[in-house]
Amino acid sequence: MKKGEKPFVEIYADGACSGNPGVGGYGAILRSGGREKELSGCEEMTTNNRMELRGVISALEALKKPCRVRIITDSNYVVKGMKEWINEWRRKNWKTTQKKDVLNRDLWERLLKVSEPHEIEWTWIKGHDGHPENERCDRLAREEIKKCKKGMKNEEA
Repeated sequence: MKKGEKPFVEIYADGACSGNPGVGGYGAILRSGGREKELSGCEEMTTNNRMELRGVISALEALKKPCRVRIITDSNYVVKGMKEWINEWRRKNWKTTQKKDVLNRDLWERLLKVSEPHEIEWTWIKGHDGHPENERCDRLAREEIKKCKKGMKNEEA
């Protein structure tokens, strides 16, 4: 890396939900040079789209300095949201073309904020198609759902 050049990071992210809404989880892999880091988390009552967003947000929040980033996800919602829809939503005060409130505005605003210092390339891939990192992220998300459900059962006891 040349002096003054931003580090390059690949981020793979996925979200999953058991029921929609229901218990949800997300998983992310950050890769830079020879290093790799996994992140995951869950929420007791959420939606699949929220978990897709949370996966990307958690990964970007883990970056300690401005980077060149390639985000790879199977979520058209996230990729199209950031590449096609977000500027129009902001221009229309967070309203859709049908003049309805944009869903998950809190997470879209958070994603915008954590994206600001970075140069980001948004890449969509087909989900459940054998892509190794996407499959890993999906497993991380599903493991989180299991942990969250188990924790909920323990609270009830």
